[in-house]
Amino acid sequence: MHKQIGKQLLLAALGCAISLSARAAPTVSFDWFEYTGKDAVFETQLPAGSYRNPILAGFYPDPSITRAGDKFYLVNSTFAYFPGIPVFESSDLVHWQLLGHVLDRPQQLPFDGLEISRGVFAPAIHHHNGVFYVLNTLVDSGGNFISTATNPAGPWSDPVWLPQIDGIDPSLFIDADGKAYVLNNGAPDEAPRYQGHRAIWMQEFDLQQLKLVGPRRVLVNGGVDISKQPIWIEGPHLYKRGQWYYLMCAEGGTGVNHSEVILRSKSVWGPFAAYEDNPILTQRELSKERANPITNAGHADLVEAPDGTWWATFLGSRTYDGVNYHTGRETYLLPVTWKNDWPVILERGKAIPYVAPGPKLSNIHPQVVPLTGNFTWRDEFDGRELNAAWLQVRAPKRKWFDLSAEPGRLNIAPSDERLDGKGNPAYLGRRQQHLTFDASTLLRLPKEAGVAAGIAAFQNGQHWYFLGARRTGESVQVFLEKKSGTTVKQVATATLKQASDAPIKLKISGNGRDHSFYYEAAGWQPLLENDDGSILSTEVAGGFVGATLGPHARLEH
Repeated sequence: MHKQIGKQLLLAALGCAISLSARAAPTVSFDWFEYTGKDAVFETQLPAGSYRNPILAGFYPDPSITRAGDKFYLVNSTFAYFPGIPVFESSDLVHWQLLGHVLDRPQQLPFDGLEISRGVFAPAIHHHNGVFYVLNTLVDSGGNFISTATNPAGPWSDPVWLPQIDGIDPSLFIDADGKAYVLNNGAPDEAPRYQGHRAIWMQEFDLQQLKLVGPRRVLVNGGVDISKQPIWIEGPHLYKRGQWYYLMCAEGGTGVNHSEVILRSKSVWGPFAAYEDNPILTQRELSKERANPITNAGHADLVEAPDGTWWATFLGSRTYDGVNYHTGRETYLLPVTWKNDWPVILERGKAIPYVAPGPKLSNIHPQVVPLTGNFTWRDEFDGRELNAAWLQVRAPKRKWFDLSAEPGRLNIAPSDERLDGKGNPAYLGRRQQHLTFDASTLLRLPKEAGVAAGIAAFQNGQHWYFLGARRTGESVQVFLEKKSGTTVKQVATATLKQASDAPIKLKISGNGRDHSFYYEAAGWQPLLENDDGSILSTEVAGGFVGATLGPHARLEH
């Protein structure tokens, strides 16, 4: 009798356990997400044969470019975002299609615990004999590495580490004789003379074994003129044109004093002489009061088009008050003019144009997703795979989003990980690409309390907004959290009286510094308007990234 009762109790317990394990965890369902950019500067009519700068608006910094046949390929930094290092393709240097990412497998690189502006810095892409090479630095978690692919869309190889070199910004040069070299920024071969004193190093590279060989030598110590104490010589690229080897580098730091300088030599190892009219690109000498300023110009790369013209890609930032910007460092394009066998990207004292005559090249990607100008981008979550525009903070340890359970909806399983944590929060961010924008979504909370979900505007772990909703008894509370520094503040709330299964619509609107937050209740209702959103500015928050926006869900404590 006792055995029978015990058996029944055991079966009941097992049944309960199975029932609990099978019960689905609470999920938040997002019906869609929409982003609209409406910058006044992009309203200018585009003449035939012209293009807009930036060619990649928003957080697309440190562009590097290569050509394979009649197509161009471009990569950017992504720091601690995943997937990492986007790879774009174009035939005309203006219209770009995202092919994939170099780092699209979480196990490729360790991002655990990294601040958002650490991780992968300044990739450099090169094509040679059917192979694509990307060199990069994983800052604070591994050092310099190289990845390869025969198809730029991937798959890309796992990183091959280059432990012989320290520093950042490695790039590849392959000479006409087949010899390859790796250049990078490193500490000088002497005691630093001043803060920011760096050097450009070079070492021969074995393309078959993907190993550095031979001696490592300094090509440039300090910068163009070390007597002037130039800072942060970095981003080196080496080119061969005619009888000259050209060494191009960024100088002055990645802020308002950023610039691009050029040196040349008739030997690959130098000595390299500097151009007397350096820098060949900068905006630091222009008036801070100019309209629609573009600042921080530098970190350039050069490419020769099939028609023999030369072009430069480089980074710059659009500020809304001469100082602050939320869109990060963006990718720009300008033609290169050769003067007495020296390349010049932009004459001194000239402003980077927002509209310029484009390359006379055919476009094979006429239907690409817009990456500049004003546009509306909407994700209905009706694909089998997540749209490639979405980024995660650090590489995920588990898959917390799903598109298949309810086709046409994005289901997110909330976690304890916060936006200010060091892990992978349940947050999908797409780049803020405009100074003036709207970002909105429609979501459905689970019936259980204990979950908050909505839209985040994220700069880094210490600077963000979270416009969310949570269940409180029979009601839904809409709330706004703001973090600037060490403290999270709940700055506004409102209560919605609605059915338990009714959807919730939220919107964030930005206009330069001013940020406004809305919820739907018989029309858009303001939760808070014209808040000081400069906490999302790189100048305020620090680091090297731009703001991202997107759906976020978390478990409440």
